[in-house]
Formats: sequence, C-alpha cells, structure tokens
Amino acid sequence: MTADAVETTETAGGGRPWEPGEHILWRYRGNAIDRIHICRPVTVVQDTADLLAVWLAPGTACVKPQLADGTWVHREPLPTRYTKPRTTVPCQWMGTGVLKLARPGEPWSVWLFWESGWRFKNWYVNLEEPRLRWSGGVDSEDHFLDIAVYPDHSWEWKDEDEFAAAQRAGLMAPEQAERVRTAGRAAVRMIDSWGRPFREGWEDWRPDPRWSVPALPADWDRTPAHMGS
Repeated sequence: MTADAVETTETAGGGRPWEPGEHILWRYRGNAIDRIHICRPVTVVQDTADLLAVWLAPGTACVKPQLADGTWVHREPLPTRYTKPRTTVPCQWMGTGVLKLARPGEPWSVWLFWESGWRFKNWYVNLEEPRLRWSGGVDSEDHFLDIAVYPDHSWEWKDEDEFAAAQRAGLMAPEQAERVRTAGRAAVRMIDSWGRPFREGWEDWRPDPRWSVPALPADWDRTPAHMGS
C-alpha cells in the first residue's frame, strides 16, 4: 500500500472493500495535533457499506503514547497527565483480543472484550471522531469519554475524570466537549433500545484460526495523501 493511494471519508462509500483476513491499520491522532500517536494493526472481519469489523489479536505489535520521561500515561496523575511532553513507543497488545465494530459516520466504535476461554466480558463504546478511511486503514481521534455495557444490558460512563482533565488541559474546546456529550447521549439511547450491534450476537463470534497476527509496518505513522505531505 502506498501513501498516494485513493483516500475517502468513511461516509463516502468509495474505495474497494477490504476482504476478510486482510490486514489494515486502526489509528488515532493525538488530541489537538495531527500526528498519529496510537496505531494498532488489525485483521478485517467484515467490510460492508454499513459496518467495518476488525480483530485486534493478542500479542499484536502496536504503538502507543508514553510520557517523555518514560512514565506510562495511565500511571501519571490526572493533573499533569495531559500537560507533560509525550512521545510514542512500541508495545504489545496484552491479554485477550478485541473485536472492534464501526458504522460509517457514527462518532463511536463498539469494542467487544472476552475473558480467557472466550467467556464474554462486556462491550465498550469508545467515543471518537467518525473514522477517516484511507488505503491502509482508518484514522480517528479518541474523545476520552466511554461507556461500558454489560451482558445484563446495564451500562456506565467510563473515564469521565479523563474527559474533564483533557478539557482543563486545553485538548478539547467547550464546543467539542458538548458534541462529545451529545454523541454519548445518542449512544446511550442506542444501548437502552438494545440496537445494533448489541442485538446481533457478535459476542459469539470467533476469529478464523488460519489468520496470522498482523505485523506493525515501519511506516505505521505515514501521512495519507488526503492530509498532504
């Protein structure tokens, strides 16, 4: 795949569909910056006009942010978590894999988590920018606020403290924060009505045992042509 291949917005419906088993990149830009700071190679499960489903396999080599002094982000106290200098470092996805489901234009993706032995744990609604699709994968921006959804249909907000801290640090303007809250309320309505994808039985899905674990390419942070050079 080359950086000058055709890119499309996720809602445009252009570009060729990815085939099941194909490897792509699921990436997030840093908040308030254009650089990629999270990259996860994933395997395509399904790619249709109304759903992109991908599998993040255990042991996948990824990239994530780290504070410049070597502190892991989640270990830094909230008052300084989003103000100290950062860099990116290679890492490995630990634990069980994650199935990610994303519908075009929706400002969230839904992740499924399992315990060992494929005992279903929960869904996770990750509030984010609608994904921008390009030849090598999809790019988004995480919005900090999330919703955990459990098999008994109960749910709870997650990371509200990080959402507030990001606003105090200037990573999210008040107008954007209100859009994220609006998106969260829409997601809650979807949960309360047990809409897609919760009613579709994805918790019983299993990866094809023939699939290999995707490799992290050396140019994982390459700039797609739609963003210029």
